[in-house]
Amino acid sequence: MPTTASPTPFDRRAVRRHRDRAAADFDRFSFLFQEVAERLVDRLDDVRGTFPLALDLGGRTGTLARLLPGHGGVETVIGCDLSPAMAARAPRPQVVADEEALPFGDSRFDLIVSSGALNWVNDLPGALVQIRRALKPDGLFLAAFAGGETLAQLRQVLIDAELAEAGGASPRVSPVVDTRDAGMLLHCASAMPTL
Repeated sequence: MPTTASPTPFDRRAVRRHRDRAAADFDRFSFLFQEVAERLVDRLDDVRGTFPLALDLGGRTGTLARLLPGHGGVETVIGCDLSPAMAARAPRPQVVADEEALPFGDSRFDLIVSSGALNWVNDLPGALVQIRRALKPDGLFLAAFAGGETLAQLRQVLIDAELAEAGGASPRVSPVVDTRDAGMLLHCASAMPTL
């Protein structure tokens, strides 16, 4: 009996191509990423401790990487993005890598921040485990991603319209993590042993 691959919501090559295509004009339209980055930095200011080495995971053109130094004792920020074109526009040092396959060793970073990148991974629990492994034991992870009822009305309107016009519906809005599940995912990732 032939095996079929389990369906994944995101084609990672397509995500990379979309980010590559958006890179040239991204900063002109990144007001939402700027706002979220500023709020993440504000949260960092509320935390005791110092975090000299930080990873900006899925950092696109480096909005967070530019804001982090001087906050929370951050001295060095390594940027990481799936898109070579986005990474080329971000401050150095920069790594091109997939959020689903992090190339970093265990206990490497004091701080990992991510703004809007985890919405596009297929294996969020696996990505969270990799993030935990890359963090030092007393490290801090701060992330922002769409969840809960984000775009619920748009999703429903598109389903209703497609049902009315075509007699069936396909997903047109990316899935998001249920708010109640987000905490459990983090708890499970932190409880998994490192190998």
